[in-house]
Amino acid sequence: MIQAGIVGGTGYTGVELLRILVLHPNVKVTVVTSRADAGQRVDKLYPSLRGLCDLVFTPPELKQLLECQVVFFATPNGTAMTMAADLLKSGVKVIDLSADFRIKNVVEWEKWYGMPHASPDLIAEAVYGLPEINREQIKQANLIACPGCYPTAVQLGFLPLLKHATVNLDTLIADVKSGTSGAGRKAEIASLQSEAGESFKAYAVTGHRHLPEIRQGLQNVAGQPIGLTFVPHLTPMIRGIHATLYAQLSGDLDLQELFEQYYNHERFVDVLPVGSHADTRNVRGSNRCQIAVHQPQAGNTVVILSVIDNLVKGASGQAVQALNLMFALPEAQGLETVALYP
Repeated sequence: MIQAGIVGGTGYTGVELLRILVLHPNVKVTVVTSRADAGQRVDKLYPSLRGLCDLVFTPPELKQLLECQVVFFATPNGTAMTMAADLLKSGVKVIDLSADFRIKNVVEWEKWYGMPHASPDLIAEAVYGLPEINREQIKQANLIACPGCYPTAVQLGFLPLLKHATVNLDTLIADVKSGTSGAGRKAEIASLQSEAGESFKAYAVTGHRHLPEIRQGLQNVAGQPIGLTFVPHLTPMIRGIHATLYAQLSGDLDLQELFEQYYNHERFVDVLPVGSHADTRNVRGSNRCQIAVHQPQAGNTVVILSVIDNLVKGASGQAVQALNLMFALPEAQGLETVALYP
């Protein structure tokens, strides 16, 4: 049984990790930390876990975490990078759900995240945790940088096109919508339901901090620089990412066949039938990405619809997928959940 710890167990991604891991047949969560709720039972704060988790929140102290085999960081940006080195030195694997180790260029990371990086020497060691791209590297990794939710939906949507060099790389567009849980559990006026409900807006149009992560991933696949316009939006729903992706074709090909063949053996990527429209409700609560491929009016523009649950495939589910690979377990173990409907 793998002994696991969760640093930051009171946020949305932390409790999502608990929801998945308490039913995982080969993982036992032994430590869940929270500064604000230390001393409280986990199932008191989250009654949905009654009978499944009898742990008490503890402060994030290194001594307890060193007794784990793997530690998840479901924390704000800037926390994992201060603790990862000590854990790794003691042989504890680290899976970071924050952005601390995603961007390889430390100067660019510091520019977008507005703080000095505490462990720049670990950035090169970190493996980007998108299994559909880095499966073999994840198997050998000790430090995983889990992708962001926007980057997951966008990269999975564009990946087959870039792998086969079938589009103009200078004019990629990602028009992406997120539910309010993507902003985290902190009290923030813009994400309150009374503020976000019955409203729809774009934000960070001049530059979102997920942009360099997406651009880095796409350039690694394409093997050359790409031009990307990325515009995020906030929608009045709780869970979900819907990415509408645009690219200009550079040749004739069967797009549906391309995507179906590319993702034929991927358990958590589902290419929908011709003419389908991907819908966030059909992946809610699951670790699946559903993709629909369109070529309007048989023109040169390809439109890809890519949807995920931002808290599962966009965060905690993908982190567990990486854990399974790191510990040589079946990749889908603990993640065989059907999406919630309605």
